[in-house]
Amino acid sequence: MKAIRRFTVRPVLPDTLRPLSDLARNLRWSWHEPTRELFAAVDPGNPPGRRGEDLDPVRLLGAVSATRLAALAADQDFLARLRAAAEDLHQYLHAPRWYQLHPEHDGELPAAVAYFSPEFGVTAALPQYSGGLGILAGDHLKAASDLGVPLVGVGLLYRHGYFRQSLSRDGWQQEHYPVLDPGEMPVELLRETDGTPARVTLALPGGRRLHAHVWTAQVGRVPLLMLDSDVEENAPGEREVTDRLYGGGSEHRLLQEMLLGIGGVRAVRTYCRLTGTPDPEVFHTNEGHAGFLGLERIRELAGEGVAFDAALETVRAGTVFTTHTPVPAGIDRFDRAQVARHLGEDGELPGVDVNRVLALGDETPLGGEPGLFNMAAMGLRLAQRANGVSTLHGTVSRAMFAGLWPGFDADEVPITSITNGVHAPTWTAPEVGRHRPAAEAGEPDDRELWELRRTLREQLVTEVRERVRASWRQRGAADAELGWTESVLDPDVLTIGFARRVPSYKRLTLMLRDPDRLRSLLLHPERPVQLVVAGKAHPADDGGKRLVRELVRFSDDPRVRHRIVFLPDYGMGMARRLYPGCDVWLNNPLRPLEACGTSGMKAALNGCLNLSVLDGWWDEWFAPDFGWAIPTADGAAAADEERRDDVEAAALYELIERRVAPRFYDRGADGVPARWTAMVRGTLNGLGPKVLADRMVREYVERLYAPAAGAHRSLDPDTARELADWKARVRAAWPAVAVGHVDAGEDLGDAELGATLAVRVRVTLGALRPEDVEVQAVAGRVDADDAIAAARTVSLKPAGGPDLDGQWPYEGSLTLDRTGPFGCTIRVLPAHPLLASPAELGLVTLPADTVGQGAGVLLR
Repeated sequence: MKAIRRFTVRPVLPDTLRPLSDLARNLRWSWHEPTRELFAAVDPGNPPGRRGEDLDPVRLLGAVSATRLAALAADQDFLARLRAAAEDLHQYLHAPRWYQLHPEHDGELPAAVAYFSPEFGVTAALPQYSGGLGILAGDHLKAASDLGVPLVGVGLLYRHGYFRQSLSRDGWQQEHYPVLDPGEMPVELLRETDGTPARVTLALPGGRRLHAHVWTAQVGRVPLLMLDSDVEENAPGEREVTDRLYGGGSEHRLLQEMLLGIGGVRAVRTYCRLTGTPDPEVFHTNEGHAGFLGLERIRELAGEGVAFDAALETVRAGTVFTTHTPVPAGIDRFDRAQVARHLGEDGELPGVDVNRVLALGDETPLGGEPGLFNMAAMGLRLAQRANGVSTLHGTVSRAMFAGLWPGFDADEVPITSITNGVHAPTWTAPEVGRHRPAAEAGEPDDRELWELRRTLREQLVTEVRERVRASWRQRGAADAELGWTESVLDPDVLTIGFARRVPSYKRLTLMLRDPDRLRSLLLHPERPVQLVVAGKAHPADDGGKRLVRELVRFSDDPRVRHRIVFLPDYGMGMARRLYPGCDVWLNNPLRPLEACGTSGMKAALNGCLNLSVLDGWWDEWFAPDFGWAIPTADGAAAADEERRDDVEAAALYELIERRVAPRFYDRGADGVPARWTAMVRGTLNGLGPKVLADRMVREYVERLYAPAAGAHRSLDPDTARELADWKARVRAAWPAVAVGHVDAGEDLGDAELGATLAVRVRVTLGALRPEDVEVQAVAGRVDADDAIAAARTVSLKPAGGPDLDGQWPYEGSLTLDRTGPFGCTIRVLPAHPLLASPAELGLVTLPADTVGQGAGVLLR
């Protein structure tokens, strides 16, 4: 018989063991090794130090026997460890940390920041993530906790998570969606003061309602709020809104994103009201999925009598938007009529002009379709500050979204970059962590480092053999057929790892481009290589599933199956073994389609060397001390997909055969590869500090959160209205702004390095005043088409009042600080002290003919 209702019955802990409950409910255990070891000791069958997905303290406490609890309550050694862990957690939660000790803590730093993301990868015990975006969000929360940043995370609670992956007999990916019971996860239901569940409600077309409860997970010092639509008050369709991550059709996704953005703001308000937490001054949306949060904040202000334009300025000032995609296809887009129906008078935002809302998502300036609503375009229009997630991705993003700032060169588009980082305590193996203090005390011994790497490789081999056997049993194999799995992988063979999601641009099967060549590398008699591969294709991506099957079929070949394996169901538990155990981490995306890619960072923290295309973070921090760069095709080879992949696969094989493997197997008389261990040491000491999430979060605080908080505080209702009115006045008057005669360089004679160039120009301002604009000379080296590169700007100053034609004189000087072809031009920009960037309004006036007489000057 099948139960019609499910309950979680928790044990009653003896008083002396009560701190175990607090330790289990705070997810700091997921990265705090002493606490993990304490819970491992609760169940002797769970070996201390185990970092796989088997450790889940909440489930563990729910299953432990009364006899075992009684024994622990009488174990003085265990109780001493428990008291120490509880005291350590209390100190961690309440002592001042970096943020509280920051010089600007009582000045510019925000009282609280709300961080919205559609997924969070905090621990395998809370499976609310699909890939890199969620893992990054989880690491952001953990690093914020470690630094003391007053962050509040906001997401959704998916009752089926993403999906669990297995393989059919012929290697086809199969998906499973186990039901997740919040009662068995490290979360608590947010309740009102009378004990009833706190509830968030959204209005839907046709008089329907979407209700959601709010679950909280405590990530160290940071609360994570997750909205759950599986509540009895909802109709069946609404109950399923939060059924699974990235599932369903367009309507389903739209409702998820409305609940995340609009409902998320309401959840934050409820949480702050109930807990006394300060209301956030800054709202950070991690990708466009949560972009509707800005509309909810505009609705809040409209309810206080603030007009749309003034509310928009207030919301923009305190909003940060992070884009993670380098291609338009990666952005969520909805039908405009669908959005209007859900956000209009019969929907969620009555009283807010739906046409103004639709204009925020207009993608036509980006070359998009007029009938679609673009979530990233809205995110950028609703945020005064935006960033990509690596230096290269910042460049790509500025070019991709340049249409929103017409008239500006791509490098002036106001999208900066903060390179992602990873949370070291989560991703560093305990053995590596214990090695670091010894290494810092003196130069680490090569043999010690080499033996550490072999220990980690051996642990991976053991784990892989267990997983391969389990996978083959799921595929229908009998135990009698699986004797060969005892020889899968070799702890003394060069081990290369590749694990990630399986969209086409990540090229899971590039390594199979020449199967014979790969086979020869795997079976080389003197310098063999072994590969550990894992990855999930999206359930709707049959192309990705075909790539998985192609890889699986190759790895099933009896000739090579001891040297290459595909591990199904890639997740955090597997990853924490995989990164430390590999010698080399492989990444071969199509450049520049990897926004950042953090898996290689996690590998580097464990002394694993990177072998990657120069994309994402590797383009920024590659050095020969840290690994190898896979050359990418250019010219005609890059234009032909087949030829491009042939060229880059051949380069990959060549690197492994000629450089990577020889260095690994180049042993000294003591059996240690000194040049290899030197690269491991260089990676740990030189690259490790750069890839940390602590560094990333500090940058967000100082470069984005603090300025956003300052801008938010500057905009009281009157100031916001004045700024909105000023922008409207400038936009209306801008067509009359013009650059007149330019006088520059006529009296210079022969131009020499260090000479000064006097610049005079007459500018028509129409209805505007000099205080409304900035007039600039823009100068730099010019190419054959007279385009200015690496431009620098000099502000010109008014040199009197307007003439009879209404033209204002401006003048200034330029220093000729570089040799070769040099040019300058003039431009006029809006200027206001509350603008975060001169390009913010997307308005600029240049000379009518930028190469005509009087429009600029070229010095050759």
